[in-house]
Amino acid sequence: MLYKFKSKAAGDVIMLQANGEQILRIIGKEPGPKGIVLPEQMPAAIAALEQAIAQGQQAAQPAADEGAHHDKDDDTPAADRVSLRQRAAPFIDMLRRCH
Repeated sequence: MLYKFKSKAAGDVIMLQANGEQILRIIGKEPGPKGIVLPEQMPAAIAALEQAIAQGQQAAQPAADEGAHHDKDDDTPAADRVSLRQRAAPFIDMLRRCH
């Protein structure tokens, strides 16, 4: 399943199910086939995403400092993985344009 986030102020943002659900959980929304982020909810959603990104970067920093290049469950090199910052950036941009 894909998540398609729509707005009149920006282009559509399309995410795979796991990534879309992660974004929705971070902003406090239940994953589902339809949903709305109201204008008054947008500043809090942006703040929640930015906080999650900052926490993710802090958690990733010790691993980078130790020279860890691989996750135990993933053979993809750390440099090739898509970070939350990269995944959330188009959605955050959409929220900012809408608000």
